[in-house]
Amino acid sequence: MRTAEARLEEAVGLAQAIDLEVAEAQVLRVERPTPASFLGPGQVERLKGLVEEREIGLAVVDAALTPVQQRNLERAWSCKVIDRTGLILEIFGARARTREGQLQVERAALSYQRSRLVRSWTHLERQRGGFGFLGGPGESQLEIDRRLIAERIERIDADLKRVQWTRHEQRKGRAQPAVALVGYTNAGKSTLFNRLTDAGVFAKDLLFATLDPTMRRAKLPSGREIVLSDTVGFISDLPTQLVAAFRATLEEVLEADLILHVRDVAHPDSEAQREDVLAVLSELGVDPEEPDRLVEVLNKVDLLPEEARAKLEAQASREPALVAISAVTGEGLDRLQARLEELLGA
Repeated sequence: MRTAEARLEEAVGLAQAIDLEVAEAQVLRVERPTPASFLGPGQVERLKGLVEEREIGLAVVDAALTPVQQRNLERAWSCKVIDRTGLILEIFGARARTREGQLQVERAALSYQRSRLVRSWTHLERQRGGFGFLGGPGESQLEIDRRLIAERIERIDADLKRVQWTRHEQRKGRAQPAVALVGYTNAGKSTLFNRLTDAGVFAKDLLFATLDPTMRRAKLPSGREIVLSDTVGFISDLPTQLVAAFRATLEEVLEADLILHVRDVAHPDSEAQREDVLAVLSELGVDPEEPDRLVEVLNKVDLLPEEARAKLEAQASREPALVAISAVTGEGLDRLQARLEELLGA
């Protein structure tokens, strides 16, 4: 459902999210991935010249590479090579601030590393965040002892189980209904969260601007209080390691009384992003066809042309599961709050 250009733009945005300077970005046609290098021999050779000419130190392939393909591309281009999963893990490693977030990201990174020959555990020695896919001391590719990784994952799982238990106990004692925000990364969840709670959570036009989960109380017009949770954004081809690692956090979504699916309706790939989010929700065990529990919040209507905006608002007026808003301007928030009151029986 996505154009190649839109996919490339997203990949560039991911790279820029951790302050990488993108020297070149290209769409390459791959009819059948080559087992040895993913790309065809001609493409590998042409890009080798580009890497040498531009003195590029890192190449990102926006696809899933096998360990052999990654190693062979690094040898051919004499630079570091990471795939989409490695790039997303690097972003999460750099962004995690809470102890829980750091544990979850480390578990995902270890699961990813366990299946391949990797560089040494350089993320323990680096001053900035991240998990060592982009460099640091110990550049040579060494195979991490799988037993040590397995032991570390077991310890992390034990810590995360304690987090799950704590969250479960907190939910048991919670009197207010819970409402969870979900959506594609950069759909405007944190901006909406701030609008409803006055929380001042970091919100920026940036992929994965928010990583660590946040929960705040919010008051509806009737005076009824709810607990609102802001979760990590989803993305197409979200690494399975991350879905598994963040299951403790995403339990807030599973246990929520209502789920607000925030969509960027002004984005050209809004429908594709919607399908990606619903796929992750299904993977977590949430039925996307629950109209009394899942509400689609059509955000950023202020960025739509007048005709498209009027059409969308007319559709939302006919379908109770849709609410059109602008989290930036505050337009439509009264309709959203009224819908929440109705569904919660306030």
